[in-house]
Amino acid sequence: MAEASISVDQDQFICPVCLDLLSDPVTTPCGHCFCKECINGCWDQEDVKGVYSCPQCRETFTPRPVLRRNNMLAEVVEKLKKTEHQAASPAHCYAGPGDVKCDFCTGRKHKAVKTCLVCQASYCEDHLKPHYQSPAFKKHKLVEACAELQEKICSEHNKLIEIYCRTDQSFICYCVRWTNTKVTIRFQLKQKELKNR
Repeated sequence: MAEASISVDQDQFICPVCLDLLSDPVTTPCGHCFCKECINGCWDQEDVKGVYSCPQCRETFTPRPVLRRNNMLAEVVEKLKKTEHQAASPAHCYAGPGDVKCDFCTGRKHKAVKTCLVCQASYCEDHLKPHYQSPAFKKHKLVEACAELQEKICSEHNKLIEIYCRTDQSFICYCVRWTNTKVTIRFQLKQKELKNR
């Protein structure tokens, strides 16, 4: 029998509880699918009440339903994992712990590759394309993806903070270095010292 090729989106096979690809998928009586471990974890917390609900649609069940593995769905997810693993490039990977997430991905977030200082947002490879293709974004400054962007941008000048002041032991904005009172006074004293020599 010939194997049919069908294009599917990986997001269709995401567990609504853990937001990861389904693992050992089971189907609830209402028809929603979850990782067996995830749904059992949810229902273990509801054991005291004796009423169990679907985390997706909130339909309730009494007694606790017996869950069986959805074999067909498990096979599809396994094939999807294999093809995704073969086709995935580092730029298209999903964001993990410690990675900067794309601000524009919905659902499961992709790993950001660049941060725009004008938009003050981080972008994955796909969402970054307009910055390279549209003339409207031509003057936008792109830097390597960085977390906590607000802490790295000067609120007064809206520029990236790049200079470390050893005296104040803090990062300062490039445009503040001459207006900073301590820096200005030190600079003037140094100039005066040089003139007196």
